[in-house]
Amino acid sequence: MRPERMVKLAVKNLGQYKLRAGLTMLGIIFGVCSVVAMLSVGEGANREIQEKIQRLGSKNILLKSVKVPQEEGDNASSRRMLARYGLTYVDAEELSRDVPNLVASTPMKILRFDVQYKARRLQTDVVATTPWYLRVQNHRMVRGRFLAGADMEFGSPVCVVGSRLARILFAGYDPIGQTLSIDGDAYTVVGVVGDIAQGEVATSNELWLEGENQNVYIPLRTYLQKRGDLFAQWSQGGSTFEQVELHELILTIDHQENVVRAVDAVRRVLKKNHAKEDFSVVVPLELIRQARETRRLFNIVLGSIAAISLIVGGIGIMNIMLATVSERTREIGIRRALGARRRDIVLQFLTETLILSISGGVVGLLFGALIPMAITALTGVKTVLTFPAFAIAFLVSVTVSVVFGIYPARRAALMDPIEALRHE
Repeated sequence: MRPERMVKLAVKNLGQYKLRAGLTMLGIIFGVCSVVAMLSVGEGANREIQEKIQRLGSKNILLKSVKVPQEEGDNASSRRMLARYGLTYVDAEELSRDVPNLVASTPMKILRFDVQYKARRLQTDVVATTPWYLRVQNHRMVRGRFLAGADMEFGSPVCVVGSRLARILFAGYDPIGQTLSIDGDAYTVVGVVGDIAQGEVATSNELWLEGENQNVYIPLRTYLQKRGDLFAQWSQGGSTFEQVELHELILTIDHQENVVRAVDAVRRVLKKNHAKEDFSVVVPLELIRQARETRRLFNIVLGSIAAISLIVGGIGIMNIMLATVSERTREIGIRRALGARRRDIVLQFLTETLILSISGGVVGLLFGALIPMAITALTGVKTVLTFPAFAIAFLVSVTVSVVFGIYPARRAALMDPIEALRHE
């Protein structure tokens, strides 16, 4: 029998049991749909994580000050009055000298202050840093300029505001050239900086429509001249003072291949200078590698869970085909008596199985594409549709269906023609 004739006959046979065929296809449809949807959600989550890690810079090493609990033997009064911990200027100097392949060292003090423009006031993070910060963090300028070398040298009272802060604080006004109050100190706004995640460069009219950067950036020397390293924290029980010279320090290495060797040198310097581990070392390159490995395992787990529904659908196909074989015993006997070979019988039933699985797979792919879009539209959760997700779901559905369809097809082919003709 020619293939096209076999397909037409299979469609005709399935058409005699429309409800049964439709219910059988549901298992394949749900299985394929769940595989595509789950892999899309997992891919979206993993890409979002990797994007956040990539912002930190694959060639950067991030050092942060960490406040460690005071031990019982420490002086109680000094523990209440003053806490000294974290990275120091000596650390920054020695790291700049001893870390191999170092391109830039970017120190930061990050404190939370009240920021005010006219009657508008809000509390946000103020980052006292150097001009290298813009290049290291891969932010882009929306308007104006970032901190310059002259600002650092002369301790100029200038600042750069994040695009979201500009939208909130300066609504209706051009922020460039305006005077901003940071905890009572006056600073002149010289630029607006956006996030790496923003799209095309915004014009002045579009400035208020995008950007999630809400920080204020000021020269490190300016802050030190005005406030120094001592910072007071107020609470219901009174005030405590903290002395932290640097809250963060970003070291930029020339190539990714040299990051591991640089990290070893960083740890040696910090362990030599600190009696307690009041610092943390974050290596974005290692986080990226871990995220990729986690992504692979995550996709395997999600795919395995979703594949279970495909197996259930395959079992459904086998049950239906076994029932069909039983009902069509006399038809099989007549075909064998007219000269059909066992191979023809096997191919006929496998063709019907393939039509069920392919039809269910195509419909499942359509629903599998629509569900992630609906999730993104309704919840804002990022989903990513990828070709491998579609290919894996479809191929697995067809393979499972064929595997579970072989037994009913062989059972039909192995029937004794004489006994099959006698069947009522």
